[in-house]
Amino acid sequence: MITLKNQYLTVLINELGAELTSVKDSEGIEYIWQADPTYWKRHAPILFPIVGRLKDNQYQFNSMTYDMTQHGFARDHTFAVESQLPTKVSLVLKSSDETLVNYPFKFELRVIYELVDHSLNVSLNVINPASETLLFSIGAHPGFNIPLVEDAGSFGDYFVRVAPKKAYSQIPLKPPYSDPNDRREIDLTKPLSLNHELFNSDAIVLDLNRQETTVMLASSVNDHGVSLTVENAPYVGIWSPYPKKAPFACIEPWWGLADTVDANGKLKDKFAINKLAGRHAFAGKYQISFF
Repeated sequence: MITLKNQYLTVLINELGAELTSVKDSEGIEYIWQADPTYWKRHAPILFPIVGRLKDNQYQFNSMTYDMTQHGFARDHTFAVESQLPTKVSLVLKSSDETLVNYPFKFELRVIYELVDHSLNVSLNVINPASETLLFSIGAHPGFNIPLVEDAGSFGDYFVRVAPKKAYSQIPLKPPYSDPNDRREIDLTKPLSLNHELFNSDAIVLDLNRQETTVMLASSVNDHGVSLTVENAPYVGIWSPYPKKAPFACIEPWWGLADTVDANGKLKDKFAINKLAGRHAFAGKYQISFF
C-alpha cells in the first residue's frame, strides 16, 4: 500500500489496480467508500480498456472475438511503482502475454496521483508504443462516503451541484447498455437532491461536451464534501447501487461509454471509443478536492 501525505490529507493507494482506497483529513474524516461487499466491494477502480459493459461481454476485432468483462481488466492487475515522492506517485501497467489474450493491443497505462493542499490531482495516461492504432476507453470510479461525518445526516441530506450551472444532455442507460439516441435534458441550474430512486436505471450520465466541469457532492447538514473537476472528459457518471440503498455515491469521469443498445460488437465501431495513433499518448485528467 502506498501512502501520500501532507498537512491536510493522508491518501492510501493500492498497487492492485492503482486504486485509491482512502483519503482522510486531519480530523480523521474518511472520504472514500471502504468497499463493504454488502453494497460494492471496490473503492475507486480504474476502468480500462473499456468503460461499462460490452454486449455479451465480447467484442470483435480483425475478425477475432475476444472476451472482456465489465469495466475491463486494469482494476484486477498489479501496477508497478515507477516513481514515488511524499506527495506524488506514478504507477504503470504494461501489456503482457496475459493481457493480449483478451485485448490484442500493446499499451502502457500510467496512473499518476499528486497531493496538492486539499486536493488530489489524477492523471490517466495511455501510451501506444506500437505503430498500429490503439482502440480503448478509460475512466475512473471513485466512491465517496455518505454521510461523511458519522451520525451527521443521511443519504437524503446530500446533493450534487454541477458547474457550470445549465441544462445538460443526459445519456440514458437501459441497463447495462447506453442509449445516446434517446438523450434527454436534465436541469442542473439548481442542486440535485439525492435519493436512492434516482439510480433505479443505473448511473446518471452527463454529456459534458469536453468542457471543464465540476461536480460537487455536499450536505445540507454539515460543511464537509468533495468536488471533482474534469478537464477534458466527454462524460461523467453519478452512481449509487439501487435498490441496495448504499451509504455512498460515485462521481465518475469517463472517456468512453458502455456498448449502445444497437452496438454491432465491432470494437472499431464502438460508440465513444478512443483511437490513439501509433507512438502517441493520451492524458485524461481530473482533480478531487476534499473539504
